[in-house]
Amino acid sequence: MIVSGGVRERKRSHEIFMKKYQRARRRLLGQHFLKSAGVLQKIIGVIDPLTDDLIIEIGAGRGALTFPLAAKAGKVVAVEKDRTFIPFLEEKSLPNLSVVAKDVLEVNFRHLVGETGFFFGRAKLVGNLPYSISSPLLFKVIEERDAFRKCVFLVQKEVAERVCARPGSKSYAPVSILIQLHFSAALVFTVHPGSFSPPPRVESALITLDRRPSPLHPVSDERKFLRFLRACFKQRRKTLVNNLIASGAPVVRAEEACSKFGLDRDIRPEQVSIAQFVGLFDFFHGGPA
Repeated sequence: MIVSGGVRERKRSHEIFMKKYQRARRRLLGQHFLKSAGVLQKIIGVIDPLTDDLIIEIGAGRGALTFPLAAKAGKVVAVEKDRTFIPFLEEKSLPNLSVVAKDVLEVNFRHLVGETGFFFGRAKLVGNLPYSISSPLLFKVIEERDAFRKCVFLVQKEVAERVCARPGSKSYAPVSILIQLHFSAALVFTVHPGSFSPPPRVESALITLDRRPSPLHPVSDERKFLRFLRACFKQRRKTLVNNLIASGAPVVRAEEACSKFGLDRDIRPEQVSIAQFVGLFDFFHGGPA
């Protein structure tokens, strides 16, 4: 009895340790798993999985979203960085489910979708994004956008508002402009922290990104355009002209640019439209007249 009790006690201690370890690991990875069945069904409805869809899911966890998607979609690829979840994803041995045990930021989406041939340009990218990777992943999506036709992401509400922001909004930022150049972005609904385990400290929101057939406005060099936008928004309290001057533009040239595009001398960067930013970029970098 003493030995048996000791074994049980060690087993119990190990279980407690593993639970604490998993909680700490989730905090480190920024993971908050959706536990609300109602919210889950709403998300599936927005994704609208069809029999001819390839769906790539980011951060599959234990498959709460993965398995319902696989039941309806033609093919699902689950990307999961935390290898402790891989057995949960593979246990059902679904023929249309593939698991990629990798950091999603290291995944080449073009190659992943291209391997299927039939699905290139038509895939859907979905997931409950860890807060820690939201920004770099969004920029990765912009770069590899030709692989997808639609993205559905559950993100921090602040990020959702920034992605979908229009000129005049305090949330309007470089990422708003770059995303909206190539996607029609919409904030579909918000999600309360209590819908997650563990609950985050902030609200979340579901966003959809539907790829445009062609860019809203053509940009000659998007990497340079991003640097240009960051310079324009570097100090939001400053006027656009002052930010341009701070980035090295001569005063006369900065004022001439604003005049050319009908912008007031005192306008702030968050008040400038996407078309005007593209025009300003071309003005300073020798693009189309």
